[in-house]
Amino acid sequence: MKTKFLKYGTILLVAITSAIGANAQIKVSTDDYSDRYNNYDVVKRDASGKLRESVKTFSNDKEYQFDLVNDKITNLYIDGVKIPADKYAQYDAEINRIREQIRIDKIQAKKDQAQALKDQAQARLDQKQAMRDQAQALKEQDEAKLDQVQAEKDRQQAQQDQVQAAKDQIQAQEDQKQAKEDQRMMKEMISDLIKDGIVPDEPSLFSITLNPTEMTVNEKKQPDAVYARYKEKYSKWAENNFSYGNSHNNYQGMHMSRQ
Repeated sequence: MKTKFLKYGTILLVAITSAIGANAQIKVSTDDYSDRYNNYDVVKRDASGKLRESVKTFSNDKEYQFDLVNDKITNLYIDGVKIPADKYAQYDAEINRIREQIRIDKIQAKKDQAQALKDQAQARLDQKQAMRDQAQALKEQDEAKLDQVQAEKDRQQAQQDQVQAAKDQIQAQEDQKQAKEDQRMMKEMISDLIKDGIVPDEPSLFSITLNPTEMTVNEKKQPDAVYARYKEKYSKWAENNFSYGNSHNNYQGMHMSRQ
């Protein structure tokens, strides 16, 4: 573009002179207008305090570039063609429409910026909440694993308890059977004591001890012959230090209550 402009500078100068005479419009072929997508709106105050605004935009498929000082147009280009000052009034409606659109766009831009800040703040909150949710999820996952481990322990314990309950039931049945057998043997021993004349009757019997060394009836030691006979017949009780009566009296071994 620059090379072509220099090569035909003389021809272009003639063309510009002719254009001034014909319609008072000058076409500017500079790089400032070569980029149709470089839009801008710059507003600032100069050293004297005047408000200056420079605008470049497209409207109705035309490029508009103009400058304003205190809201008054100082120059205007349309599609790169400079418009004389006495023609500005012809474009007031379009310029005003452009400036109104710029004003609306600025308002919208501020709203968008405010909304963007809100969205950004909300995004930070959402991120923090997501991190808290993730931490809670990990915690719940760990708790679920612990619950699963505990559930397995509980299941194993339940199985063990079930096995133990079955053993306890069997033991209870055996204990019940043994208790009946012990009651039968106790009645048989009392019957033997009455038959042997050691006690006259059951109500007169208060206590019995039978161990590997001696036998007592109502706290009276029995002769060796009597002891030997009862020890042989009731050997199981003798081996386990058997006692009978209302009190243990710190007696170590098997005990049967008189009641």
